[in-house]
Amino acid sequence: MSAFSAPFLPTLVRRERASLAATLLAPPVALAVATVLNLGLYLLIGRDPVAVVYAMLFEPFLSWASFSEVLLKTGPLLLIAQGLAIGFRAKVFNIGAEGQFILGAIFASAIPIWFPQATGQWIWPMMLLLGVLGGALWASITAFWRVRLNANEILVSLMLSLLAAQLLNYLLLGPWKDPNGFNFPQSVMFQYDAMVPVLIAGTRVNVSLLLTLALSIAAWLVMQKSFLGYKLQVGGLAPRAAGYAGFNEGWAIWLSLLIGGGAAGLAGAAEVAGPIGQLQRSISTGYGYAAIIVAYLGGLHPIGIIASALFMAALYIGGDNAMVSANLPIAAVRVFQGSLLLAYLIAIAFVRYRLEWHRPIYRSKP
Repeated sequence: MSAFSAPFLPTLVRRERASLAATLLAPPVALAVATVLNLGLYLLIGRDPVAVVYAMLFEPFLSWASFSEVLLKTGPLLLIAQGLAIGFRAKVFNIGAEGQFILGAIFASAIPIWFPQATGQWIWPMMLLLGVLGGALWASITAFWRVRLNANEILVSLMLSLLAAQLLNYLLLGPWKDPNGFNFPQSVMFQYDAMVPVLIAGTRVNVSLLLTLALSIAAWLVMQKSFLGYKLQVGGLAPRAAGYAGFNEGWAIWLSLLIGGGAAGLAGAAEVAGPIGQLQRSISTGYGYAAIIVAYLGGLHPIGIIASALFMAALYIGGDNAMVSANLPIAAVRVFQGSLLLAYLIAIAFVRYRLEWHRPIYRSKP
């Protein structure tokens, strides 16, 4: 038998233990890389990169009016990301939070649309509960297909998001359309008692932000300090070992999807009962997809997700500023978000793996 050598080839080898310092540095390094790449993009499309970066990354923090809008957008992003991260850590990839967000908004809107004359402080809390129910029910479809039919939850949840958008269109162009809305696809305006109370006077920030922060603390306690969180993480990291230990994989899938769907539905309910005040087609603003970036940028850790949600919310507001002041197209803002996620995934891959070079040996047949 003869042998010959080939050029050195790279191989990723998992590290025994990821460095904590490197893990903490991964998000800022990813932000720096994404910013440099997008600076080049702005030059290519003929925009002033300095003006764009200033408007996008600095202006949201320079006035209370802008920062209050950042806090407003932090709420839904944080809530959805916390729910998704629980599933992601259990290796249950719910990509359909956008649809679950829409269903939560639809369920919550049923009360003020069907009972526009109703009064009482019970209305907005009931709307939030209905939002949780709507999002969880929509996610349960994915859970059923995944557990009983072994369907891929990524594809099923994503397709259900498209279906949810069409359901929203049907309602707003049909039975739930405001007859006095000048033919716009929107519902009636909600009554005062159907609105979540304002938290900070003079802004649109409402009480749902406090609820979101409380649920973030609950997510940290569940995932870091409880046996339930331990079972979910073990089921994701080593499903066979979890099975031998008596952990039910199907149960983990159901629980992960219901938590993620319920969180997204709650965010949708808080949106229609908060800053919008009615059901509109524009309720679908991409929060469900952006929350995936938030979850991973926060390292799937409840505390890290708070910081990444605040940053992504600032990016939303800064993107709006850049579209006005620097004439930046909306697609460029989405490209920045996507490149940020890609840069982070590459950075965290090198935190968890090291690159080794080796020369494979090929043996010819005798």
